[in-house]
Amino acid sequence: MVITYIILVVYGISLLLIFLYSLAQLNLLVNYLGYKRRNQTAPKFNLLDPREIPYVTIQLPVYNEEYVMDRLLENIAKIEYPKSKLEIQVLDDSTDDSVLKTAESIKELQETGLDIVHIRRENRQGFKAGALKEGLKIAKGEFIAIFDADFLPDSDWLKKTVIYFKDEEIGVVQTRWGHINRDYSVLTRIQAFALDAHFTLEQVGRNSKGHFINFNGTAGIWRKECIIDAGNWEGDTLTEDLDLSYRAQLKNWKFKYLEDVETPAELPVVISAARSQQFRWNKGGAENFRKSVWSVVSAKNISFKTKFHGVMHLLNSSMFLCVFLVALLSIPAMYIKNIYPQFDGLFNALNFFIVSTIILFVCYWFTYKSIQGSSFDNFVDYIKLFFTFFAVALGFSLHNSIAVLEGHMGKRSEFVRTPKFNLNNLTDSWKGNKYLTKKLSPNMILEAALVVYFLFGMYSAIPLDDFGLFPFHFMLFLGFGFVFTKSLTARA
Repeated sequence: MVITYIILVVYGISLLLIFLYSLAQLNLLVNYLGYKRRNQTAPKFNLLDPREIPYVTIQLPVYNEEYVMDRLLENIAKIEYPKSKLEIQVLDDSTDDSVLKTAESIKELQETGLDIVHIRRENRQGFKAGALKEGLKIAKGEFIAIFDADFLPDSDWLKKTVIYFKDEEIGVVQTRWGHINRDYSVLTRIQAFALDAHFTLEQVGRNSKGHFINFNGTAGIWRKECIIDAGNWEGDTLTEDLDLSYRAQLKNWKFKYLEDVETPAELPVVISAARSQQFRWNKGGAENFRKSVWSVVSAKNISFKTKFHGVMHLLNSSMFLCVFLVALLSIPAMYIKNIYPQFDGLFNALNFFIVSTIILFVCYWFTYKSIQGSSFDNFVDYIKLFFTFFAVALGFSLHNSIAVLEGHMGKRSEFVRTPKFNLNNLTDSWKGNKYLTKKLSPNMILEAALVVYFLFGMYSAIPLDDFGLFPFHFMLFLGFGFVFTKSLTARA
């Protein structure tokens, strides 16, 4: 009976946390819709007046990016901004032959009059954070724009963004990510769907009410003074962007989010690359919860509501652990419900998990239609995509839960970059990319076991005559099956 109570307590707490998360998302939706209806005004630099044009440094942190370096440098060279007020730093930590080709390309660009420098370090200490910090020491600009190697900003990107620093309280301007290969595969469509929700619902919903948001590591600009005032870049978490964002906002710096400025980028097209990216993001989120939550909760300069959203934001990745626990315990819970009828009332109360799903369905629809449109055909596509996303997110829950647990326990690990592919159309192939891992994830054995486990959960509904969790187990079966089979077959 003790085990029964433990199962029910863990199951119930996990469901409650998921429900609180969905309520937070619903509140962000209300904020988002209210903000969209308001006319926004803000002080801006007048770039037609030479006296108001600020000096900008563009930082390009790269590491072994053979497939995308030419594209990156060619694109950045097209940025429309006075050359006398623009510096480009290529922060190159590469350890392969791409260094030589990059050096040649930079030399060619220097001959055109572009102020571009190739900065190399003897080691990768601090990983991306260390590279950014190293470049900052000698950066000429008072504002620092950052782009990862797979991002392709439009030529007028700086003109649309740097103008908002006229407000001296603004420390960061962040733009929305676009996806140049959104329709490449089911995997890229799912990733685009999830990122679109973050870059509409969450970023706008928080920013519109002055709650904390995060610089997303790329496609944004920092005020150099803000970086230094907040304590500079630190490499003690895997998401240095989230870390510095919270330290800056705790020191009263404001962040400006521009939903209407899209910065296109490439999504991982193979599941091993998506795995490494998901692991880094989710572990980094947990590390930052561990590092920053007490500072947020104890801060005297922010409201209770901002604290609540800050805590839920830092707990974002931990929702995967809650979801995985609910999934894992749902089958024994189904048997407990059948054996102990005295718990019927409790199980009826726990049905709010369905409410959580409905809330997320509604929230994500509003963000989906803001980008894709609101026609009937788009709504039908949305329904299919939402449940595909939901199933695959469930399939990633074990992998991401391990990342979250490592983050909360303080286990350190190396910054594993996401391989880039330079895929421009559906006929391009990722096979042969030398940066892809050849190893199978050890988690695959457990994921295969979970496919069988949730198949058993579906079967159990028949003798127990209880089909309430059948759709949930079916989606778990599909999700873990997708992740397992793609991991097994989609390798270089």
